[in-house]
Amino acid sequence: MEFFSTIKYFLSLHEEPNDMNNFKANFIANLHHLKTSEFNENALKLFKYQYTNNLLYQQFCDYLHRSPGNVNAIAQIPFLPIEFFKNHQIVSGQFSDFTVFESSGTTDASLKSKHYVADLPFYLNHAEHIFNEWYGKLEEYTLLALLPNYLERSNSSLIAMVDDFIKKTNNPDSGYYLYNHEALVEKLKNRRGKTMLIGVTFALLDLAEKFQVDLHEVIVMETGGMKGQRKELLREEVHRILNAAFNTQTIHSEYGMTELLSQAYSKGDGLFETPSSMKILLRDINDPLTINNQLRYGGINVIDLANIDSCAFIATQDLGRMKENGCFEVIGRFDSSDTRGCNLMVVD
Repeated sequence: MEFFSTIKYFLSLHEEPNDMNNFKANFIANLHHLKTSEFNENALKLFKYQYTNNLLYQQFCDYLHRSPGNVNAIAQIPFLPIEFFKNHQIVSGQFSDFTVFESSGTTDASLKSKHYVADLPFYLNHAEHIFNEWYGKLEEYTLLALLPNYLERSNSSLIAMVDDFIKKTNNPDSGYYLYNHEALVEKLKNRRGKTMLIGVTFALLDLAEKFQVDLHEVIVMETGGMKGQRKELLREEVHRILNAAFNTQTIHSEYGMTELLSQAYSKGDGLFETPSSMKILLRDINDPLTINNQLRYGGINVIDLANIDSCAFIATQDLGRMKENGCFEVIGRFDSSDTRGCNLMVVD
């Protein structure tokens, strides 16, 4: 019986292109309608698909003696170290037309991660769907973006998302600001209706140092990132400074990265909620193959089902902690990792 099961499994590794296309189409169509109970089942299906169609990931899994034949739970799925995106083209399946997102890096010499995205409209629509779930429809907002460093690059996933968001607000008051803080403050003072200010952390801190402006009715969202522009600070300290300068009770946050097509959002206190396409698992910092969300803190592993054309199972360099309500917080980064985001220290 076991012999025939093994034969059936290996035959499944050679799926016809039409079968693969049908799998992708059906998977994407159901992505926004997943129930919590269906997530694990779909993650295992995607693991099989990516093991079959991503040679690099298959080699990585084989090295760990893991395959769809012996993986029966999501905690057993191998998580690809995020550093692989710097040195390899991480793709599942074959496609010639793609968009390449690159991480910003902190220096010209730093090796940047590259994410090859086969379907840019899917990414943008997926990001909009997540935003709508958390904040309501984009057309209800004036969206002001303070994203220097990102805006000065042409291949940022964050800029692609925000640019699409600005267009979908269909609001002439929405737009980007680089270093023209006076114009931004004037726009904020004369705002009408729902307004969101989304900014990279160092730029929001620059604004807070120069202006004291009442934004208690504005959603202020930081995306993380000092990008070598300022001294690294804990998220709690960043939020304390911004709350004091802008007369706000809470600072919202976005948890996203070049290597992910889904975003998690926090409406305050640095507690992030994941969309239905995303799940966080903690790994033991001393034994990366041990997955346990009851750890005091651990390395953040992400399952992002939207990463259907790359790798959905990623071991990040972030340190995190799970909360009883299912939220998670980012509390630091591994010492040897690149500077990404505003938290570099582990909080006791």
